[in-house]
Amino acid sequence: MEGMNDDGQWIILMGFLVCIGLFFLAVVVNESTIVGRTTAESVLDFSKSDIQDIRGQVFEWKNLGMTGSELANSSTDLSRLAMYRQGARINITADLNKITIHYNNGVTEYDEKIFL
Repeated sequence: MEGMNDDGQWIILMGFLVCIGLFFLAVVVNESTIVGRTTAESVLDFSKSDIQDIRGQVFEWKNLGMTGSELANSSTDLSRLAMYRQGARINITADLNKITIHYNNGVTEYDEKIFL
């Protein structure tokens, strides 16, 4: 760099700084896309709509007045369907004054007791 004038040295120095800045920004953008992807996957793993569908079905059964063997048969069918389609374990039990819902898909576990 001895043979260059001052303007040439500044151009080379600024080009070097711009390259370092672009490299740093590329690393930051790469990390942010990875974080955004895993965050979106974790939101998809929480199955809020599945739990709401199950609760809605249980409340519909309650409004229809299903008890005893009817509720047990319907609960078994719903459990098998959830395991087949979503890979989730659902257990719905009914006692005299309460209905218990247990939902587990391996990531999200949800328990609720509905008192009649």
